[in-house]
Amino acid sequence: MIRFGVLGAGRIGQVHARAIASVPGAEFKALSEPMEGVAKQVQADYGCELRGIDEIAGSDDIDAVVICTPTDTHADLIEQFCRAGKAVFCEKPIDLDLGRVKSCLKVVDETNGMLMLGFQRRFDPDFNALRRAIDEGRIGEVEMVTLTSRDPGAPSLDYIDRSGGIFRDMTIHDFDVARWMLGENVETVYATASVLTDPAIRQHGDFDSANVVMQTASGKHCTITNSRRATYGYDQRIEVHGSKGSVSAENTLEANIVVADADGYHRPPTLDFFMTRYTAAYANEIAVFIASVNNNTRPPTTGEDGLLALAMAEAALLSVKEGRAVNMAEILA
Repeated sequence: MIRFGVLGAGRIGQVHARAIASVPGAEFKALSEPMEGVAKQVQADYGCELRGIDEIAGSDDIDAVVICTPTDTHADLIEQFCRAGKAVFCEKPIDLDLGRVKSCLKVVDETNGMLMLGFQRRFDPDFNALRRAIDEGRIGEVEMVTLTSRDPGAPSLDYIDRSGGIFRDMTIHDFDVARWMLGENVETVYATASVLTDPAIRQHGDFDSANVVMQTASGKHCTITNSRRATYGYDQRIEVHGSKGSVSAENTLEANIVVADADGYHRPPTLDFFMTRYTAAYANEIAVFIASVNNNTRPPTTGEDGLLALAMAEAALLSVKEGRAVNMAEILA
């Protein structure tokens, strides 16, 4: 049994609390949350104890922590809990600054720490089935990947100010999936971005619409299309084209049915947002994290994956700014 402390009970913290409660071999032992009302509600829902962060770090009855606090606290907390000998699961990103991410990962290495990054899309059942089809050779050699990721609506302007922008906050998931599907690191990144949904987003220094084209050293391609507006729901699709065929994962709907009547064919809407679309993925990633802790094995999404996804986001931002393709070596130097 892995006894968990959860740091932060905001939206994503509550998603992980549910995941921990649903996974065999996990116990939600303690929560650290500064907002008393939220903390007490989570305590009532799951029966966890309320403790301070330092108390959780020093607790012998805590084996692992899930970090769901604001981004600017992630690196410090990863270091604190690795030094305390706790296994760490942290939401992306580790930090918005590549240099700080590198210094944090150095501490993880020095302490022989266990760190897994929260890229939940790798644990989605449909996306895993797609990846298995590739691994089984059913489409031959991967040649081109197309990722579509569109949110139902933009987040609050306050969130945009804290998030690091669309590439670091939203596209970063697609960057990680791109590397996973391509089976190679990306060499060049070319991006375009604009504001099409709300002029206020531009005033806050961000974009709401973006396209990214990437290429690996072997010549494989990936195209990512992002939007903060999808009037029809949460749009999450993948297509991988290979030398022998293609494989795709379509949107997840509220129900897998089609109604046919005199007006035509009708399907239910897509699931409304990531908390419902990726419910199984969040539970699966916690189960994989537990297995990694129990077996003392390297988790499938590491700090290095987080570093590379953030570097790809930085390359996309530089590409938009300068209107050119950016070599990843420029960013990682």
